[in-house]
Amino acid sequence: MATELVHIGFGSVIAVNRVIAFLSIDQQPIKRLLREVREKGLLIDATHGRKAKTAILFDTGHMMLAAVTAETIAHRLTTVSMPSEEKVELCSA
Repeated sequence: MATELVHIGFGSVIAVNRVIAFLSIDQQPIKRLLREVREKGLLIDATHGRKAKTAILFDTGHMMLAAVTAETIAHRLTTVSMPSEEKVELCSA
């Protein structure tokens, strides 16, 4: 089983096979969850000083803040996982 990596902005990359959910941080239950994770020391801030738009929940209990939206990460995930089409040139002799 290969580990699939996705860029989440500013040089940060996540292992997709460890992700449980991409969460919007605008809702109060997510803000409470962020506070609990921060108190446990399991919060990773990958925003580089910008406004956090997405919280990424991992199967280890860690949570990561990203400055890009969940839709952007999902789009990158779908474009990475699509098989690339190889072009073959035929040489006529």
